[in-house]
Amino acid sequence: MKILLIGATGTLGTAVRMALTARGHEVLSVGRTGGDLRYDVADPAQTADLYERVGRLDAVVSTAGDVPWKPLTEMTPEDYQAAFRGKVLSQVDLVRQGVARVAERGSFTLITGVLAREPIPTGSAASMANGAVEAFVRAAAIEIAPQRINAVSPTVFTESLAEYGDYFPGMRAVDLADVAQAYLRSVEGAQTGQVYVP
Repeated sequence: MKILLIGATGTLGTAVRMALTARGHEVLSVGRTGGDLRYDVADPAQTADLYERVGRLDAVVSTAGDVPWKPLTEMTPEDYQAAFRGKVLSQVDLVRQGVARVAERGSFTLITGVLAREPIPTGSAASMANGAVEAFVRAAAIEIAPQRINAVSPTVFTESLAEYGDYFPGMRAVDLADVAQAYLRSVEGAQTGQVYVP
């Protein structure tokens, strides 16, 4: 398959790229500062340019989404707008613009996260964004068939526990390799409208 991978140079994106290439897929990596192609998909015009450049695809995979982390009492309307733009609208637009670019039975895989189900202090923007992405996936699945769309919703990565573990007390960590397998399940499988929790 010819797969467009957004956020390919990040921690998760690197693991997903390795898993996809190990399965023999052609992966076009996209990032704001690294990868085969440099684009910021939070900008709809750049997303349009990206799709025009890469041509026909079999799958689009997203591993990126920016949200601010602050106590709720310190959040501003602009912070919530930034979260919505950085994690929700960017991925929604990948699908909206990508439907015409992805093969008839191709797929989209988006990124959400555990905070949609298990909120933490300073994470209200992430919880909002993750919940919105998951709702969008379920809604889009009934409209874009036979194309498919799913989301992957991991908790904190085992490999990132030293840096982020204190923010997720009592939550089970997940290995990056297991998260990458959830992406493979979405790309190579047959299900749609699913939120995979690795």
